[in-house]
Parts: sequence; C-alpha cells; structure tokens
Amino acid sequence: VLSDQRIAAIKVLNIEVNQAEEEFLAEASTIGRVNHMNLIEMWGYCAEGKHRLLVYEYMENGSLARNLMSNSLDWKKRFDIAVGTAKGLAYLHEECLEWVLHCDVKPQNILLDSNYQPKVADFGLSKLLNRDNLKGPSFSKIRGTRGYMAPEWVYNLPITSKVDIYSYGIVILEMVTRRNPTNGIPAVETSGEIWHQKLEAWVKGKKNGAAATSWVEELIDPAMGYDYDRNKMENLLEVAIKCPEAERHARPSMSKIVQLLQSATE
Repeated sequence: VLSDQRIAAIKVLNIEVNQAEEEFLAEASTIGRVNHMNLIEMWGYCAEGKHRLLVYEYMENGSLARNLMSNSLDWKKRFDIAVGTAKGLAYLHEECLEWVLHCDVKPQNILLDSNYQPKVADFGLSKLLNRDNLKGPSFSKIRGTRGYMAPEWVYNLPITSKVDIYSYGIVILEMVTRRNPTNGIPAVETSGEIWHQKLEAWVKGKKNGAAATSWVEELIDPAMGYDYDRNKMENLLEVAIKCPEAERHARPSMSKIVQLLQSATE
C-alpha cells in the first residue's frame, strides 16, 4: 500500500537471469509512453544496484488465465474482455505516438480489475516502432509463448502487428472453448492413432463440419452457461477464427476487430 493509500503490485526482476535487464528496459520505456484504459498503468520503477522493480496498479481479479481455470467468467464478462483487450491492442498498434508490438499476448498477460475490465500487461518482450520506419523492426531472437506464436517467428518472416493479432485470436478461442492451445486438441484417426490438432484448426473443423445451428454449442465452454447472445457469440468466434490465419495479410487489423465486435452490440 502506497502512502496515498493506493494498492500497488510490485514486479521484481532478477537481473542475473538472462534477458531480465533487457525486459526491464523494454517494459519501463514502453509502458511509460502509453496511456489507455485497457493497458496496465505503471506508477514507477526502481533501478538501483542489482534491484530492478516495476510498480503497477493492482488488479483485483488477477489474470484471465487464472479466471479461466476457476470458472469465474460468464458470457458477458468474456465478451467484454475480448472487446477491451482488442481496444488496448488497437491503441498500441495504431494510436499511440510510437507504435508498439506487444509480442507476448496470452491469458497470463491480460489482467482483470475489480469490475473484470481487462488490461493488457507485461511489456517485457514488446518492441517500439518508429512510425517513419516502414521496414519493420529487427529481432535478434524469437519472442512469445508456444501455442500463441504466429508462424512468422518460426519461418523468419517480417514481424509486424499481425503477430499480436494471431495471438489475440488464439486467446479468444481459448477463452470461449477453455481449450489450452499449448497442447493441442486430441484427435483420433480411423486407424486408432491419436494426434494433436491445433486449436484454431479444431474450431474451424467444428464450424465446417457441424450443422449450422449447432457448431457454436459444440465449441463453447459449458462453465460459461448457455445464457448468451447467439449472434454476438457467433460474431466473436467468426472474428477470432480470422485472426490466426497462416498468411498474415489475411488477418484483420486490430481496429477492424474492434469495429466488428462492436457492430454486434448495436
């Protein structure tokens, strides 16, 4: 608790660990330049000797990952989290003075306040982009988390804001289905052999294979309940399916995603 009675969250980095100093500098420099209701707010930092501390606003309801595990999110909360996260990323990509790639969008890095409003957090792997640099950033190593990473990282293709859009789509599919993308979805061949299908491929298969009236019901997490707006749910899934396209140019921009999601509420 700070002297003005605000409750803070303190992130401590061990600079003896590889990458920690780089992540500290990335986070301190990036988060100090951004200001949006759906991005975590940093109140201060400390760099003294071997100490590296980041001081953030405290988020009462923890991470999206924790809430998915505890079955505490109904349909409305999940939809609002999808829209709020999209707004925060759209700001990073298109609105702030220097464009920002987050590079590690996943449920652990989406924090929820007392009203379950989302704030994108953890900018330790982020990259600032100069608006005038049209070539895009250069990266010395792969960034992100397995299961949420766009194929550009693996195939050494140009890294753009579309890597965050890929990750966002996977997060939304995980939030609606509560299926972990890291391990894949078990599937059984006719021969009896078991293999693991990517989450986005599994969702597309359900959509294309099920009856038009039942594909949504076959996908959603039962813990969410069935008191949801069918049109908004279908729209959310349609948008999420477009995000992890293998071809990055086929993915919608983050502002387009916000527009599509908000059009379903009108």
